[in-house]
Amino acid sequence: MAQVPVEDGDAGYNNGSSSYPPSGYGTSGAYAAGGGASAPTSAQGEMFMQLQQLQQEIAQLRGTLEEQQNEIQRLKQEGLERYQDLDSRLAGAASAPTTQNSAGGAVDASGTPSAPAGPATAASSEPSDPAKEKVYYDAAFDLIKAKDFEKASQAFNAFLRKYPSSQYAGNAQYWLGEVNLAKGDLQGAGQAFAKVSSTYPNHPKVPDSLYKLADVERRLGNTDKARTALQQVVAQYPGSSAAQLAQRDLQTLR
Repeated sequence: MAQVPVEDGDAGYNNGSSSYPPSGYGTSGAYAAGGGASAPTSAQGEMFMQLQQLQQEIAQLRGTLEEQQNEIQRLKQEGLERYQDLDSRLAGAASAPTTQNSAGGAVDASGTPSAPAGPATAASSEPSDPAKEKVYYDAAFDLIKAKDFEKASQAFNAFLRKYPSSQYAGNAQYWLGEVNLAKGDLQGAGQAFAKVSSTYPNHPKVPDSLYKLADVERRLGNTDKARTALQQVVAQYPGSSAAQLAQRDLQTLR
């Protein structure tokens, strides 16, 4: 009788060159590709690099945030200074309101009679009516007191278009600059202040308007223009309060 072959009970696991456990498994049964230890080490390194990158980005964001906070604080301070300056001027105007004097000129907010308005840049749409002009001017000025600067700006612009030769036009031009400055409209404020001296060269508000123009140019970063305006105030209006302020600012202007 032929001998019956004996089959191993581990057939299929220990067959030929096969071995158990398969290669790649350690004695604990955990599989580690490519030798087992290199993959976890690579993942930890990548996570460390990502963490460093995130820390750098956070530091940059913090720096940017600090710069923005400083800029916001500076703008708030400038806005506060503009409001305080405007309030002080309004307080002076309230104690000496604009009225008509016997000579036909306007009494300025500082209490100084103003010279008649200079030549108009455009023809008035209505005949001169001092009573009506004063009502219109006072209504615009009341909007400043109410801190409604947007409407005050519109009212003064409308007044100057309607009554460019009015005895109140020089004052209106100056306060238009103050209103625009309070709004933060530096370009509009500069144009309004500059127009006081160019259109109403004999008006008592010219020294103040030139001084405020210098302040606007300084805020815009135009140091040379600011210095020129301050020097003009000192040279042409040496006895004015604006000249004293201009002399002080010239010593600190850089």
